[in-house]
Amino acid sequence: KAGTQTCNQNGTGWGACEGEVLPLSNDICANNKDDNCDGVVDEDPDADNDGYTVCGGDCCDSVGPACQTPNLVNPGAFEVDGNDVDDDCDGVKDNPVPVCDNGIASNTQNALDYAKAIDLCQFTTENAQGVNKIWGVISGSITQPSGNDGESNNGHSVRNGFGSNITNSKGQRLAVLSSGHAADINDTNPNYAAFESGVNTGPDQTAPSDWLAANGNSFPNAPGCSISNNTNANDGQMVKLRVRVPTNANSFTVKFFFFSAEYPEYVCTSFNDFFVTLVDSNDNGNPNDKNIAIYVSGNNQWPVGVNLVSAAPGLFAVCDNGNIGCAGGPNVPYNGCSQGENLLTGTGFDLNASACANNDDVGGGTGWLVMSGNVTPGETMEIRFAIWDTGDSVWDSLVLLDHWEWSVQASEPGIMPG
Repeated sequence: KAGTQTCNQNGTGWGACEGEVLPLSNDICANNKDDNCDGVVDEDPDADNDGYTVCGGDCCDSVGPACQTPNLVNPGAFEVDGNDVDDDCDGVKDNPVPVCDNGIASNTQNALDYAKAIDLCQFTTENAQGVNKIWGVISGSITQPSGNDGESNNGHSVRNGFGSNITNSKGQRLAVLSSGHAADINDTNPNYAAFESGVNTGPDQTAPSDWLAANGNSFPNAPGCSISNNTNANDGQMVKLRVRVPTNANSFTVKFFFFSAEYPEYVCTSFNDFFVTLVDSNDNGNPNDKNIAIYVSGNNQWPVGVNLVSAAPGLFAVCDNGNIGCAGGPNVPYNGCSQGENLLTGTGFDLNASACANNDDVGGGTGWLVMSGNVTPGETMEIRFAIWDTGDSVWDSLVLLDHWEWSVQASEPGIMPG
């Protein structure tokens, strides 16, 4: 409305304009007024089209001195450590979600505890709206790799380290999945059981059907190695998590450490126990079979298993050098155990066994590897971590999982030393 302006006492100029009301640039939230005089009451703009409005908690809706990338800043974003931006609009800069895995019982049957153990520490709901629509874990399950129930409760656990020398990569706990017992020689709940000759935890079911179909209904294998005619996932375990992706994330990483008692005897045979990580995402930057637990070499990719020894010498690095494949594979020397046997101590894979030539350990492992996958910002994705015995129900394998991190950059899916 118009104001009033009068001449000053000396007649030399106008005084202040009193009572004038000018339009604001934007409406004040929920005051039932048309503050910017455009004929609409309580407008709530989303200028950057990121799905979050100003009144819905978006603290950076248009470009300004303190807001350079509006579409990456909103309540659905993850906090990028060290960028001096309040990415998630919670009023604090550079405050990542704290770790949440302390005190989890080792024999927990709650899938969300396994999310916590790998450092996915924010949780949300499927139909959250507005400021409550944050990134996070929505739900989870523990099943056989087929997706059906019947898994052994002894095949999964949450631990504070593993063996005598393996510590958590991040936080206070890590997740353990095994085709035998998810325990080292000193663990309880569940207790230790020898990886060689292993434990038949049955009943056996099929491998993940979508992954299997994408591989021509056959298990992929390293070049020159025997392929199993049996596509059952024996003694399998699978943790599935449903997750809303941060609005500023294009990829993620998670660390894993794979062990197998199939080393060294059954390298490059059909007894190639598998660990797969299947990502259901709208992003087209992941492999066609959804598995990111792969070693990529040119146009070829090989899934994680003991036959990595043949496909990618050097990635299977925590072991005893010597002959491999003496129980049906090519009986050849292997010298890729660059990290030695120290990390096997106390795991159960370090115990003496009748193996090949001078290799006398129960098994070996990869060491910590970093696994990357791509996602679409803001989508709801699912991830499945699965392990199983191939061709038998003995000579067990195990995987440790830890240290999930989001990234604003897209990634090359697959594994690398880490």
